[in-house]
Amino acid sequence: MEAITTGETASPSVVDLFTGFFIVGVYGFGGVLPWARRMIVEQRKWLTPVEFTDMLGLCSFLPGGNIMNVTIALGARFRGIPGAAACFLGLMTAPVAIVIALGVVYDRYAYLPPVRQAFVALSAAAAAFVLATAWKIASPLRGKPLAIGVAACTFVAIAVLRLPLMAAMPVLTIGSTLLLWRFRK
Repeated sequence: MEAITTGETASPSVVDLFTGFFIVGVYGFGGVLPWARRMIVEQRKWLTPVEFTDMLGLCSFLPGGNIMNVTIALGARFRGIPGAAACFLGLMTAPVAIVIALGVVYDRYAYLPPVRQAFVALSAAAAAFVLATAWKIASPLRGKPLAIGVAACTFVAIAVLRLPLMAAMPVLTIGSTLLLWRFRK
């Protein structure tokens, strides 16, 4: 298969894809999107920030988990079906094993106050981590007032007005597409 050049490096091998996402799966326990972006864009330079944001945007509108869709799309982009499978298996192997093990431990010790307090602290840290990553993902939108406006409307609709995601997404998708079409002519 011919190598695809993107970002700053040539396309990764199937083994590179598996190991990259295996590491993301281990580190990203509780939320892998920040770790995936860091690995794909900042460390391995498989995609540029703009390419990652575009891919994530597309994958956010597909059924299923966003990050799973990104892994499959990225793997398929570089290595076809074997690449998609390698990314998905790399991402899921460690977390599934860890969740099963922790589920057993949590079931036994969940009643202890330190365990409950630890989960509150983990939740706060995870929220901050996701917000920091959202800022990085949005950075390619700087200087694009229309895109910033769409992002702001989406935030207000989902976070402030608490509109149901299933109702808001189609409206926002159609609206933003029409706006882009109207102002790009």
